[in-house]
Amino acid sequence: MQHFPIFLDTAGRRIVVSGGGDAAVAKLRLILKTAATVEVFAENADPAIEAWAADGVLTLHRRALADGDAEGAMLVYGASEDDAADTRAKTIAEAAGALFNWVDNLEQSAFITPAIVDRDPVTVAIGTEGAAPVLARHIKRDLEDRLPVALGALARIGKAFRGAAEALPFGRARRDFWSDYYLRSGPPAYEKAGETGALEALDWLLERHLAETPKVGRVALVGAGPGDPELLTMKARRALDEADVVIHDRLVAPEILELARREALLIEAGKEGFGPSMKQDDICALMVEHAARGAYVVRLKGGDPSVYGRLDEEVDALDAAGISWNVVPGITAASAAAASLGQSLTKRDRNSGVRFLTGHDVKGFAEHDWRSLAKPGEVAAIYMAKKGARFIQGRLMMHGAAPDTPVSVVESASRPDQRVLATTLARLAADIDAGNMTGPAILMYGLAPRAAEAALPALNEEQA
Repeated sequence: MQHFPIFLDTAGRRIVVSGGGDAAVAKLRLILKTAATVEVFAENADPAIEAWAADGVLTLHRRALADGDAEGAMLVYGASEDDAADTRAKTIAEAAGALFNWVDNLEQSAFITPAIVDRDPVTVAIGTEGAAPVLARHIKRDLEDRLPVALGALARIGKAFRGAAEALPFGRARRDFWSDYYLRSGPPAYEKAGETGALEALDWLLERHLAETPKVGRVALVGAGPGDPELLTMKARRALDEADVVIHDRLVAPEILELARREALLIEAGKEGFGPSMKQDDICALMVEHAARGAYVVRLKGGDPSVYGRLDEEVDALDAAGISWNVVPGITAASAAAASLGQSLTKRDRNSGVRFLTGHDVKGFAEHDWRSLAKPGEVAAIYMAKKGARFIQGRLMMHGAAPDTPVSVVESASRPDQRVLATTLARLAADIDAGNMTGPAILMYGLAPRAAEAALPALNEEQA
């Protein structure tokens, strides 16, 4: 993020615009929505600017910007549409310590003006770092269609009521009250009876929420999916939006954590095979501790919580503590990996079932029914298999698995940095070592990428 989004308090501050043509008019339409004192410097001003000056909404100086004109200004816009004039305006602005924006010249600007959805005092600013203004305008139109015009009025009425709402306990109780007002009760009340209706709705809502018994804590065991935020389920997204506490593992992508409420407490409870880990008992204790205090806790796990997610132990701990819980399933890493290969996990005349295995457990490398798995046509999704690849390779070949059995290792499945290593059982360990894989990976035994499948016979012949 090169341009940090902020909202400046413009009350009583000066904003200076250098230029009087179309570019200046376009910026002034937005600037005049603020509480700033606006001054325009232009030898020839557009009729719209002349009209604004006549109405007293801005001050027009019928000359070019000169040294000292930017003193005390918060912002200065170079909108002369003339390189020499805008260069001079930049020099004058910087000498006065003002932030300068050269209209339509990102490289020469200290700040950029975003596309804005105005539901004053609700304001949505959309920026694309200057890379795609057309996209910003498209998003703006979409948001304007979605956000009711009355939203600003509801916000102004709600702001005046904030003192009364402080009678509710800070945190979830207060958030639930405002959510009820803005999303359910407020809009129809305002539509029916205007400001009077909205105020009446606030009064009876507060009375109702004050009379409610405080909510007890609860836990949602939520699957975060393989990493792509767009693969997060709608139910999981809602849980993140409501959570007071999010206890997440190391496989949850940062982009997904960004979807949690800003006020939510984020706790990393990562585990890593043969590496530093938080004990499972400590994770269970954290969930119970925060839920017992009345918090809504989201236990966020990469993939699906029921696949190597220690779900049973966590549910048992919650049951023992009398904490209510629910499970929100997620897309598994195996499903995402299979999708990246363009293959199905089961296929007629190849395999009627698929196994979900782990490469190691708490005691080290995990033992399985290798003889059965080594049969032709078997498919398995093996989690936590990178470090155990040589062990898995040896066990399978010892029990008769064909050396040319296709194996795919999918690293960071579904994420932008996803990599797919297509290999065979005979070359598995060597290729993983050579591939220098550092991200989370899943081993898809018995499956090759669709594009590589046709090339496997030639590869096997070459290896022979």
